[in-house]
Amino acid sequence: MDIFGAHWEGHFSRIAQDWQEKVAADDLVLIPGDISWAMQLEPALEDLRMIGQLPGKKVILRGNHDYWWCGINRLREVLPENMYAIQNDAMRFGDVVVCGTRGWTLPANGNADDEKIYNRELIRMQLSLSSARKLGGKKLVVMTHYPPLAENGGETPMSRLLNEYQVDDAVYGHLHGASLRGAVTGKYGCVQYHCVSCDGLKFRMYALPSGGENTENGAENQ
Repeated sequence: MDIFGAHWEGHFSRIAQDWQEKVAADDLVLIPGDISWAMQLEPALEDLRMIGQLPGKKVILRGNHDYWWCGINRLREVLPENMYAIQNDAMRFGDVVVCGTRGWTLPANGNADDEKIYNRELIRMQLSLSSARKLGGKKLVVMTHYPPLAENGGETPMSRLLNEYQVDDAVYGHLHGASLRGAVTGKYGCVQYHCVSCDGLKFRMYALPSGGENTENGAENQ
């Protein structure tokens, strides 16, 4: 990752050190995508094991660079202990329910390809939110790799869906470097949005408001 700037040098060591200082075994760590540069699952396992050795319960989501992400059943079979993958579904941890999908770039200028992918991601988000609703819980947290809101905080079909399901917090990544200037944080509608791209956080853990027994943390590995 240091090819993207000197500030990326040794990034995983810096993340791991901060992680070990802040995260307890029962804490929940959310990783919304771009986890490994590997192109297939087997080469990605070493990266997954390194994350798996860190404390806490880890929930991962696919990012646009996670080409290694295979069928969900196969992936869940090989994940380290206390690591969980979300794909078109939801999971409950105590009073906290986590769901989500990768998302996509907001279609612009009538781009048919982007529109097709974006609409497919909307369907996947609705499936995940419907699954979450069945699980109950006191706090609903959505993970999505791409920003759910427009750059200026404007409403999108994705953000409207999150409001419809009364999501409490939405955690996203994807933005790095200069693009972080377009990151939107804060409350829009009923949803509190959090950009957790690791370079935007200076490679430190980011704690969401607790709202229950667990402490939820967001950190994007890439």
